Amino acid sequence: MATATTAIFPWRAAYSVGNPQIDEQHKGLIRMINNLQDAMMEGKGKTALSAILNDLIRYTESHFAFEEGLLQERGYSGLAVHKTEHRELTRQVYELRDKFQSGKLMITMDVMRFLKDWLANHILKCDQAYAKELRF
Repeated sequence: MATATTAIFPWRAAYSVGNPQIDEQHKGLIRMINNLQDAMMEGKGKTALSAILNDLIRYTESHFAFEEGLLQERGYSGLAVHKTEHRELTRQVYELRDKFQSGKLMITMDVMRFLKDWLANHILKCDQAYAKELRF
């Protein structure tokens, strides 16, 4: 597991949406990105990196489903746009995984920064919008 000093993506209070379940899920996604970075830095084989990418995809999908269900239940006005954002983010991660598995992409710091920025921007922009409207 990544330590606070080596983590590419440390948790910040600004990421909190005010819902403990969602915040814990976001922390889990952040841990997975940090674990992927650790595996890359340790020179782990393609199989290990591929497994971590697959876990990241599964966790992302389950988190998005949970979040969308909660937002629908609470009547979030921007739900349709939020779902579209989730679908695009999921597509991008599948594309990364597929390119990696086919040997067309190496997991590099550029890929790690993409994943970090992808999640951080989503949490800070899209998720904070529903947090502001719904006030968990």
